[in-house]
Amino acid sequence: MREPNFIDYTLLTILALIWSSAFFNIKIATYSYGPVTIAFLRIFFGAIPVIALCLYKKIKIEAFSKDWHWFAAIGLINLVIPFFLIAYGVQKVQSNLAAILMASTPLSATLLAHLFTENEKINFKKVLGVLIGFSGIVFLFSDNILINESNFLSALLILIGSTFYVIGGLLTIKISNKKNENVTASILIWATIFLIPITAFIEQPWNLNPSTASTISVIYLGIFATGFAWLLRFRILKKNGLVFQAQVAYLIPIFGIILGYIFLKELITPKVIVAVVAVVIGIYFVKKSNAKKIA
Repeated sequence: MREPNFIDYTLLTILALIWSSAFFNIKIATYSYGPVTIAFLRIFFGAIPVIALCLYKKIKIEAFSKDWHWFAAIGLINLVIPFFLIAYGVQKVQSNLAAILMASTPLSATLLAHLFTENEKINFKKVLGVLIGFSGIVFLFSDNILINESNFLSALLILIGSTFYVIGGLLTIKISNKKNENVTASILIWATIFLIPITAFIEQPWNLNPSTASTISVIYLGIFATGFAWLLRFRILKKNGLVFQAQVAYLIPIFGIILGYIFLKELITPKVIVAVVAVVIGIYFVKKSNAKKIA
């Protein structure tokens, strides 16, 4: 891997901005669409640029190969369930809270990787990072101004959604020998297959009369925050490696708060700031330990 330059850091910042922007766009999408429909449209539109790239680069898409069950399982666990839980939760909580809660993914990954992998065992720095990061999350849940009896479950579902991302990531180890573009296209195809009948049965989106803003947001979520963002992530991984790409986790909660304030005028309380700082510090300790191991 080469030393990162200005362009690399610019692309990393763009990736963080795109992923951070997903949260306030989910909020806008919920004004007109149900959570199942949002998950379906996000995955459907996200599949378009990824499949197009595979066709352009002549990469075989193995969605229906002998490993179809792995693609199906990852599509369900890594896309369908978390996309639904996040959209459902964001209906009742601010989008900036969702950004903070989702930023806890590296912390959850540290715990689950210790339990289910052989080469990602926990150490002192990881324990310290997890304790600091999750203390910030617990502190955030004590913010009665933003999280109360009416939306506590919604916030909790977002946190659970982040855990499903991690579980899906662990499952990809089973097919880690395949090209990233192929894996992404295949799991998007299976996620779409799962959601077509569920969406039709539960929400009947053809009966909706959505606003233009909500429709633009849900298309953006698919094409840019899902499809394009994954392709940009592949580019960064290929050029600069996992350790450099993982730094995006530091920026997502920060940008999520800023974008939520700019576009939705969302409230930023002192406890939100403390929680973000704790999560970022926690991620720092976890990533620092992983970086030394990879090096």
